[in-house]
Amino acid sequence: MMDFPMEKFLFHRGRLPLLVSMPHAGEYIPPDIRANMSAAALDIADTDWHMPQLYNFLEQLGASTLVATHSRYVIDLNRPEDNVNLYPGQDTTGLCPVDTFHKEPLYQAGKNPNEAEIQRRVTEYWRPYHQQLEQELQRLRAEHGVAMLWDAHSIASVVPRFFEGRLPDLNLGTGAGSSCAPELTQQLQAVAAEAAEAGYSHAVNGRFKGGHITRHYGKPEQNIHAVQLEQTQISYMEEQLPFAFDEQRAARVRPTLQRFMDVMLAWAHTHADAVK
Repeated sequence: MMDFPMEKFLFHRGRLPLLVSMPHAGEYIPPDIRANMSAAALDIADTDWHMPQLYNFLEQLGASTLVATHSRYVIDLNRPEDNVNLYPGQDTTGLCPVDTFHKEPLYQAGKNPNEAEIQRRVTEYWRPYHQQLEQELQRLRAEHGVAMLWDAHSIASVVPRFFEGRLPDLNLGTGAGSSCAPELTQQLQAVAAEAAEAGYSHAVNGRFKGGHITRHYGKPEQNIHAVQLEQTQISYMEEQLPFAFDEQRAARVRPTLQRFMDVMLAWAHTHADAVK
């Protein structure tokens, strides 16, 4: 792992009214945090692996992108700053996780981050990402009349801690309908249903309804529409160490991801004319 300072995120400004956020794609853990962590933590197994490579068409498409560089083990950018549980009554990991998805401790005994350390990480890592996200959405809306946010995630297809059995491949979340227009959800669901012909299962607002980013920034009444996609990693990579990218699998699922983007942009184009 690298031991020199790293940018908090990678941002690319596009020309279309679409921002794709990848808050869990980061792999970097700063040395001062890493020194207190367990061996299990250093595998960073719960990373949303290879997301920029999977979505490698976005820059040519003209979308803006915001990609986290730091691991979710440092701080989870898709949790609210106050660490409120997004799924009340269900097990989940927090703002500064202390265990892996398989309940392995992330820190050496007695070295979990205290409140002061959590607040330091909020200031240093969480807020800059969200400030950039908010700034870009406001720019897109001002320039285009509408802003579309796609929050891109991936997860192992089987994680018994959080759900029974195998996850659907394509999990669309819209905050149970609060983060984007219902008609947009219907169009995206139609794309996911078409992907069944290629062998991909799907769900809408199932186990994944969208995390903090989708729920907080999606404001359809203000012409900002947000959607989360939680995609199974088995659909584009190997799910065990060394978590290798599989271009053959990725090539099969990319057309569906591109179709999702096409729907978001077509919807924005139609409705931007209505709000200008």
